[in-house]
Amino acid sequence: MNLLKASALALLAIAATGSSALAQVRVVATTPDLAAVAREIGGDRVSVVALAKPTEDPHYVDAKPSHIVTLSRADALIEGGAELELGWLPPLLENSRNGKISAGAPGRIVASDGIKLLEIPTSFDRSKGDVHSLGNPHFMIDPVNVKIVARNIADHFAQIDPKSAATYRGNLTRFNAKLDARYADWQKQLAPYRGAKIVTYHKDFVYLANRFGLNIVDELEPKPGIAPSPAHLAQVIGKMKANNAKVILVQPFQNRRTAETVARQTGAVVVDMPQQPGARSNTNTYFDLMDNVVSTLVGAFQAQK
Repeated sequence: MNLLKASALALLAIAATGSSALAQVRVVATTPDLAAVAREIGGDRVSVVALAKPTEDPHYVDAKPSHIVTLSRADALIEGGAELELGWLPPLLENSRNGKISAGAPGRIVASDGIKLLEIPTSFDRSKGDVHSLGNPHFMIDPVNVKIVARNIADHFAQIDPKSAATYRGNLTRFNAKLDARYADWQKQLAPYRGAKIVTYHKDFVYLANRFGLNIVDELEPKPGIAPSPAHLAQVIGKMKANNAKVILVQPFQNRRTAETVARQTGAVVVDMPQQPGARSNTNTYFDLMDNVVSTLVGAFQAQK
């Protein structure tokens, strides 16, 4: 971290020599999905950047000196919370020394506030893998949760920038109306496949399955964050055959070759299913992302008929 800090200080010195002509609220989001929602709520009153790349595992983002500089200049930080960024965000925040985004400040926005988190462990045991003590943090794939996140963002933007509060409220109203309409359409598209059986690589589609009535048979990881073992994969293959599960979902940073090995032995199809806007072309907004998720799932289920 010493090298990271030194590099960041050098970049800060360079940045301090310039001046910003922008009056926009400078917003930093940890992940692209949070950034996408922030742009919807902030509109032209904000400038938004994401620290994680769309194809990067949000648990293990590559911390860079430039991230410290970005955080040091932020008026607001949006984090997923629920320990999603626990492995990489705290050192960056410590070295950014930005009181505007410190814990409890109006500029610190925790997306998980108000979310009914799933899979909250009854006991905390690291032997069970990368378990989050507050619950499963992959809640943004559920559109109903995103309405709560959007409200959190609008509330904090209004505190940071009171003169534009009405704008943020109006943008939130429009966002919710659009999300309600699209959500109804997504439900309609997936309704014929309620109860459909799927396998995922990690416990990252729990909220999607819960919202749309899908049945997750198993995960390729024996425990969250633990690489699949031959013994565990054999068990997964057995479960898939017994339950006639024919769809395996993987994200860009997960081992597709492992999923393909399982698919060959079960007659399943491996479906690339990014959860971040921008991981695929024409998915820069949250709406475009979910359109892609739903249409891809429908295509996979239809192909297995």
